[in-house]
Amino acid sequence: MRGPFLDQIEAHQLMVDYAQRSGSRIVLLSSANVFDAFSHYPSYENDKTLSESIYGKLKMRCEHILMRGLPSEQYAICRLPMVFGPGSPRLSEIRNSVLLHQAIEVFPHLIMNTSTDSKLSQQLHYIINRKLGGIFHLGSKDLIHHKEFVHELIAMLDLPQKALFKNVYTSNFDRYLAVLPRDNKLPKHLQITNEEVVQSSMKL
Repeated sequence: MRGPFLDQIEAHQLMVDYAQRSGSRIVLLSSANVFDAFSHYPSYENDKTLSESIYGKLKMRCEHILMRGLPSEQYAICRLPMVFGPGSPRLSEIRNSVLLHQAIEVFPHLIMNTSTDSKLSQQLHYIINRKLGGIFHLGSKDLIHHKEFVHELIAMLDLPQKALFKNVYTSNFDRYLAVLPRDNKLPKHLQITNEEVVQSSMKL
């Protein structure tokens, strides 16, 4: 969903009002950014949310609308990490930057996890079909530094030009922006690793 933030909030409230009357279920795609004020450790499903970014605060408000208005069996809040895939905007941007000799911003101190569009689709299919409720963290089960992940992606792209990098330091120490599953783990065939994300992103 895109658009002015206040309109998005109103839309979520209207959807909750409808779900209250009809008994419908809502699946909300949220973000790891609801934890971006916490930097010293990865985040799990039932951890307290706190965000410093405008986007993270929006997602927090949308989550709260669902949690205040509906019982947990009527909603699934799915928090996502960075999502990649063969045609994903993030991968296209990296490929174009290399080909155009433009520097790619990397965050050497950022520890994160990732996923792919195809794995996310499988996970959502499972959650919807099983009528699962509550909070789900749909990131890879392992963590990686942002700079290392981008380097691995570019190596797999096997482009003719050498990539240029711009190191961006938002902290003097490692900081986490990762959503790890612990309380609502999905079956093993629906889990993924960062290495699998890199490999899957290369498949056309």
